[in-house]
Amino acid sequence: MKKHILIAATAAILVLPDLSSTILADPPEAPDDAGTHHPRFSAEDFAAFTDTRIAAMKSGLQLKPTQEKKWFALETVLREEAKTHAARAAESREKAEEPHEHRDMIEGLRERAKQLEANSVELETIAVEFKKLADAAEPLYESLDDAQKRRFEPLLRKHVGLPH
Repeated sequence: MKKHILIAATAAILVLPDLSSTILADPPEAPDDAGTHHPRFSAEDFAAFTDTRIAAMKSGLQLKPTQEKKWFALETVLREEAKTHAARAAESREKAEEPHEHRDMIEGLRERAKQLEANSVELETIAVEFKKLADAAEPLYESLDDAQKRRFEPLLRKHVGLPH
């Protein structure tokens, strides 16, 4: 069966000149910077996306007037978290763009140790942010009905970038 399919495909390539020239042609030339272009969000873009995610979360929760009072604390922490996340991302991009020197093995190990120490400090900072977020979210969460609680988790996960 496989032999018949292979024969038919080969015959089609040879019989149909337009198809065969397309398939057998060299791939198009890619620009020198192809694959390295990643759109960079400006601070204004990041702020606009933050505003949109927060508005979507609030809208999705369909808060009652008594819950609106508890929303402000959570919104404040979400905005602070977004600003620190944007700053960390910008710093990370800057470090990635710095030229890397070839180092000997020992110097490479020392550099990696420094990176891991910096990562641990960053993780401690993120842990503090998540605790602050949990503290701000708790009063609002406790006031939500079951339907709102079901929507709260995926909306918050989406905002802070947690996996499902």
